[in-house]
Amino acid sequence: MDILTAQHLVKGTEDSLRKCSRDFDGVKKAADEFVAWANGILQEQVECDLEVQTALPEKRVRKKKSMPGEVAQDEPVSDAERNYNIKAHNVILDTVTDSLQRRYAANAVLCSDFACMDPKHFPQIRSKGLQKVALEELSKCLLKFDERATVGTLQAELTSLANQWETLKMSPLDNYTIRGSTVSGLPGESGQTVDPEEGLELENRSCYTCKNCPICCHLILSHYNLLTDVYHIIGLGYKFLLTLSVTQVACERTFSTLKCVKNRLRTSMTQDRLEAFLLMSTEKEILMGLDIDNVIDKVAATSELMRRQLTF
Repeated sequence: MDILTAQHLVKGTEDSLRKCSRDFDGVKKAADEFVAWANGILQEQVECDLEVQTALPEKRVRKKKSMPGEVAQDEPVSDAERNYNIKAHNVILDTVTDSLQRRYAANAVLCSDFACMDPKHFPQIRSKGLQKVALEELSKCLLKFDERATVGTLQAELTSLANQWETLKMSPLDNYTIRGSTVSGLPGESGQTVDPEEGLELENRSCYTCKNCPICCHLILSHYNLLTDVYHIIGLGYKFLLTLSVTQVACERTFSTLKCVKNRLRTSMTQDRLEAFLLMSTEKEILMGLDIDNVIDKVAATSELMRRQLTF
C-alpha cells in the first residue's frame, strides 16, 4: 500500500463517518439486531443467566434550581434514546470526524507529493509528465535545509529520474536491512514461535529489494553515488520521506528511554552528556555493532595522553 492509497482510505473513512453521524435510527437498528443475536446465543448456553438489555435505562430528570426572577426554563430531555442520541452518539462521531479532519486533511497535499516519488508512478510521469502544482508542498519543507530545493528543481530531477529509472534499477543490489517487530505468539520468518511472555520485541530483518519502492530508489541512487550532484535535491526529498515519522510511536519510545537514562541519580548531568547517552540508548543496535578496537584507536589519536593510556 502506498501513501496515496492510505490517504484515500482515511478520506473515505471520514466521509463514511460523516454520513452516519446523524443516522441514529440506522445505528439503533443495527444495535437491536446485534442484541437479538447475542441473546439468542446466550440462551443456547447451559447454566447461563446473562441477558443483554434491549433498551436504555431510564434515569430520573434532575430539576434545576431557578434564580429569583428567572422566567425561562430549559426543557429537560426525558426520553433515554433521544438523550443518548444528543449527548453521546452525536458528540462521539463529531469528535472523531473533526480529529480525522484536523490530523490528515492538512497533510493531504504533502502525501500527494510523496506519491509522485513512488517508482510505481514513474510510468505515468514518463507518459503524461508532472502537474504544475506537484511537489510544491514538499518544496516548502525542503527549503529549510537547502535553498536550491525549488519546485522547478524538484520537478526536473524527478522527471529525469523517472526517465532513467528502467536503466538505474538494474543495479545488483540483493537485500537491505529494516527494523521490524516480532508479535508475541506468532511464528517468525524462521518458523520459530515467539514466547508470549517476552512481549513485543524489535528485530532487524533482511528484505529483498523490490526495485519498486522509495527505499529501493534511495538505495540505488546511493549505490551509484548520484545523491551528491545529479539528484541531490530529489535525494534530499527521499531522505525526508524515509525519515518522516508516520506515527508517534518512535517519539513516545524516545521519551520512555529518556526516563530510564535521566533518573534521580543523573539529574545533574549536562545537556551534551544527556544527549549523548540518549542517542546511544536509542540507537543501541548500531552501537553494539561497532568495532571496539576502532573506537579505541580513534580516541587514542585525539591526544598524546590518550595514546599512552589506551595503547600498549
